[in-house]
Amino acid sequence: MQYFRLSCYGQLVFGSFKQTPAREGARWLRKWHQLCLKHIDDLTLILTLENGKTLAEARAEVVYGASFLEWFAGEAERTYGQVIPAANTGQGILTIQQPLGVAALLTPWNFPIAMITRKAWAALAAGYTTVWKPADETPLSCIAQAILAQDAGFPPGSINVVLTLDKVAEVGEAFCKSQKVQKISFTGSTRVGKLLAEQCGQTLKKLSPELGGNSPFIVFDDADLDRAAEILTVAKFRDSGQTCVAANRVFVEKGIYDKFALKMKERMQQLKVGPGIQADVNVGPLTHEGGLRKALSHIEDAQRLGGEVILGGSLLSELGGYFMQPTLITNMKQDMITTREEVFAPVLGLYQFEDEREAITLANNSNVGLGSFVMAESISRSWRVAEALNTGMVGINVGSLSACESPFGGVKESGYGREGGAVGLSEYMAVKSILVGIS
Repeated sequence: MQYFRLSCYGQLVFGSFKQTPAREGARWLRKWHQLCLKHIDDLTLILTLENGKTLAEARAEVVYGASFLEWFAGEAERTYGQVIPAANTGQGILTIQQPLGVAALLTPWNFPIAMITRKAWAALAAGYTTVWKPADETPLSCIAQAILAQDAGFPPGSINVVLTLDKVAEVGEAFCKSQKVQKISFTGSTRVGKLLAEQCGQTLKKLSPELGGNSPFIVFDDADLDRAAEILTVAKFRDSGQTCVAANRVFVEKGIYDKFALKMKERMQQLKVGPGIQADVNVGPLTHEGGLRKALSHIEDAQRLGGEVILGGSLLSELGGYFMQPTLITNMKQDMITTREEVFAPVLGLYQFEDEREAITLANNSNVGLGSFVMAESISRSWRVAEALNTGMVGINVGSLSACESPFGGVKESGYGREGGAVGLSEYMAVKSILVGIS
């Protein structure tokens, strides 16, 4: 099978690839970064055509994805060990960091460039050879990155790409159970992440799962409401709401609830929906018909339980495809589906809360914990709430939770491990202790 042959090839090449001087690997990464920016127009177009997101969002993803190249080029040169003072005077102790072998990188369709770059550049910087498995909806962006990496100088066998339409589960299971693969990084649903963790357990393979979210977005009464509405628009409607850190449960303090709902309605009315290829579009289509059905089911459930749709609520059938009106629902309740599941669509529901304690309780009432957002002017309140939220990341008065220099990841059923930042490389390293007799 193709994926078995590629993992064997990666293991065969690993012996020589891991000997690559760190500075040489860093040069390849920086060259790759330059090529991404040189070909940004082509990469943007490919991404928009296969994913549907707007040209502006696609371009931003190319830049964001390329930033990890530059970051990990620096990290590649700084995989330091330690000298440890030994209790035994006749001994010296030191540690070094080493890669283990082949890393399989399984990526989703919503950020096909950023997710493969965030994983691959860390793995390659650490000295792994890699097998990439992109989502079947968005293979072209992944292939383009593999070509650019080859042009940047990475040798044959260090990067291998597996494409499949009908054997996705089989490929994932094969990677998990194979003795030829030593590390797996996966971004996707919690359901699949749990399955991969179970399968990896058979070989005790190191797995880094970045899984689903259900991000709370808390607006306190001291927040700048215009700014909060602007930030929420970004945090919710990026990629048509199809992001794992999209604001999903919006909690608004009771005294400002109606005022904030009106501001969001006015702002959402300005969003233009259409094909991502059109330059003036803000919200593109959903990627799947199933995503459209799920969004409609969330709306119907909210209405059945007392929610009021004050904007949108239906398909834009005149556009063809999977286009959804930006939808705003008020009077949200805790027993609605949206409270338990991320919508993954341009559907926004507003909940009320009475005080800080209740806001924290409601926000933490979830089995996942990827990202969260806090809108408040009070530094002390923002700090208290950020510490109390059970999520891996908190945005205070910002709408984005990710940067190449910042660790990305969650807690609870949103997974474990971190990507990016100074700790991103450690996910791919094994620490070896070396004890030397010196008496």
